[in-house]
Amino acid sequence: MPLAFASLAFLAAYALRVLATGLPEAALDLCLAVTLAAWALFAVDYAVRWRLSGQRLGFVRKHLLDTVVLVLPLLRPLRVVKVYEAVQRRHGRPRLALHARVIAYSGLSSLLLGFTGALAVFQQERDAPGTTMPDFGDAVWWTCTTLTTVGYGDVVPVTPLGRLIAVGVMMIGMALLAAVTGSFASWLLQVFSREDDERPPGI
Repeated sequence: MPLAFASLAFLAAYALRVLATGLPEAALDLCLAVTLAAWALFAVDYAVRWRLSGQRLGFVRKHLLDTVVLVLPLLRPLRVVKVYEAVQRRHGRPRLALHARVIAYSGLSSLLLGFTGALAVFQQERDAPGTTMPDFGDAVWWTCTTLTTVGYGDVVPVTPLGRLIAVGVMMIGMALLAAVTGSFASWLLQVFSREDDERPPGI
């Protein structure tokens, strides 16, 4: 739970630095301090668990999400998904079926990653020459079309770092879309299979 709060604090501080205009220098310094403190907290947590596990590279493979979150700080809000999983597993078992959990986790991840992706690309694009994202709303629109693999092309990143962020958003969008589609298709197959099993013989 403390790590989840640290993730949300990191996201809030980063969003303030990107979106809030006219903030005093002291407020900007405070937001930067919060982001760095959250990053340090994750680094300490990761280092302690890695040291206590005694697995070395095996720990990295088994905790891939934690490793990615440590390297890419904008993915820190994904830690909230782990808290959601813990809430669902009250009394030792999930409160939702597997397919519902996959769809719920994918939806939550899409919202968090979409918002952070919009923040990151807007920070890079808003002042770039020839930008198509002068407003944050344009960045949100671009993120929605990219995550859903629609890609209208009316709003596109023009900076090298913005395009690198775009590649990451595209890959995440394809993975989340595949997870939701596959889970929904599997659920439909199970429903139809149960209907066939319950149907009287000869019908």
